[in-house]
Amino acid sequence: MDRTVGVIGLGIMGGAISRNLRERGWRVIGVDIDVERRAALAADGIEIVPDGTHAARAAPVLLLCLPGPDSVRDVATEIAAAGAPRRTVAELSTLALEDKNAFQATMTAAGHEALDCPLSGTGAQAAKRDLVVYASGDQAAAEALTPLLADFAKKTAYLCAFGNGSRMKFVANLLVAIHNVATAEAMLLAKKAGLDPLDVIEVIAPGAGGSRMFDLRAPLMARDDYLPAMMRVSTWDKDMSIIGQFAASLGVNTPCFDATLPIYDEALRTGLGEMDTAAVYRIIAGHSDPDRQTVA
Repeated sequence: MDRTVGVIGLGIMGGAISRNLRERGWRVIGVDIDVERRAALAADGIEIVPDGTHAARAAPVLLLCLPGPDSVRDVATEIAAAGAPRRTVAELSTLALEDKNAFQATMTAAGHEALDCPLSGTGAQAAKRDLVVYASGDQAAAEALTPLLADFAKKTAYLCAFGNGSRMKFVANLLVAIHNVATAEAMLLAKKAGLDPLDVIEVIAPGAGGSRMFDLRAPLMARDDYLPAMMRVSTWDKDMSIIGQFAASLGVNTPCFDATLPIYDEALRTGLGEMDTAAVYRIIAGHSDPDRQTVA
């Protein structure tokens, strides 16, 4: 197997994935519009090229870790126009299904194989190879990527038809949204009750009330420190919108999810956008104590 892979988008997730693959002997071709990111990844052995065109010509497999549908559309157009041999292009971002389908159509028309492979996990988990890949699309193409995916994720779940990966991600993120806010409520309740936050984390995490979000975000809330972000509030706002629209399109009532929306919206409005989503703790604390400062 050719151990060359292109990673387009070197942010929190793409950067961590690139470093992990490089450490495991892959030749990683990287693309990003940010000068500082390019320099940092180049220092870690990632071969930086100017755009998706160059990446498509250099690597038989491309991983797209991009922030939104506009950047995915632009990169897909570059790859399609590159004149490269047939490539497998896995889109790892959280996008609406119509945007994923548009990406697939562009790749298919250019003779490439598109896979829908969103990731479950935070940036901190990505750094530790603690991700789950929700892979969907052509089974043979997905299975051929198994060695690659295993070098940056702990598990890959193959979910059949293209788009099912995104559907599963929407379900997962709905739970993440709820569990994160629930963790903030619990941690504030414990603090107001006079409990030591470290005792709360140690006792609650392994019990019936624990969750993966509690494990990851209760320590941030205990410190009231949300930088560097594992998932920025500003990025999460996009994901929340996608989940809400998806649930509405299926006629599913989501009262718990809906109750979290104004809390995340307030976090964004009050200057917490670049902080980790655990910063919703400050919003809930502010509602409980109006004199508390919630702005970054």
